[in-house]
Amino acid sequence: MIYSYVYHVAKNKRKNFISKIVLITGATDGIGLIASRKILKKGHTVLIHGRNATKVKRIVDNLSYFGKVDGFTADLSDVNSTQIFSAKIIQKYRRLDVLINNAGVLKNHQVVTKDGLDICFAVNTISPFLLANQLLPLLSKRGRVVNVASAAQASVDIDALIGKYTDLSDMEAYSQSKLAMIMWSSAMAKYIDQSKTVFVSVNPGSLLGTKMVRDYFGISGKDVNIGANILVQLAVDEKIMVLSGKYFDNDKGFFTSPHPDALDEKKCFRIIKSIKSIL
Repeated sequence: MIYSYVYHVAKNKRKNFISKIVLITGATDGIGLIASRKILKKGHTVLIHGRNATKVKRIVDNLSYFGKVDGFTADLSDVNSTQIFSAKIIQKYRRLDVLINNAGVLKNHQVVTKDGLDICFAVNTISPFLLANQLLPLLSKRGRVVNVASAAQASVDIDALIGKYTDLSDMEAYSQSKLAMIMWSSAMAKYIDQSKTVFVSVNPGSLLGTKMVRDYFGISGKDVNIGANILVQLAVDEKIMVLSGKYFDNDKGFFTSPHPDALDEKKCFRIIKSIKSIL
């Protein structure tokens, strides 16, 4: 009797289940890779992105055991490569339910990109903005854009953002680029109806054991699952109330206020205007 009840409840839940299509950038390692696996296990389709074609293929082959997965290759430090990437998504898919802008850099031997931009701003701010805007038509039915930010946030030097100044230190560029991401996310939430697309930024957790943390800080870091779990929840968990334009701090475990600049509407819209001026 108990077995019969549990079976019918599970069957009804499965019947009401709606599989989402989730795109995760920077998904070939770290929290992006783990989040991809967790989302696949929940029955959703995952589109993974990476910079290295061989690695992307290997990861797709490995993840296909858990569900439907597709792979895309693009260099997000290159504006043209990012545009081609989004065009491929649009050509292949009629809808996209979730975009997780997870790819990010802190330290890199190539400080200035071929477009003349600081690589931190190119990868952490500009390409995510470009992807979100170009994929917006696919996300227009209660879609979500989850922007992976950081607890490291600093006031944005607009000249550094648009490539007029490229002499910031690694941490200065990283902190500014992550705040700029939060700011454009907040600005877009002001004029895009959240019943169509929700924008949310998240600090997945400080000093998690990612390659970035190991390489830059020389420490093993905390359990990467901490960051992956919150990405999964913000992306596909319908129980979580996600308010557009908000910032979730996983160090604290709740939505809270980011850097004061992200609460200044004029400054936020200036970030968008500046990004658009170089695209």
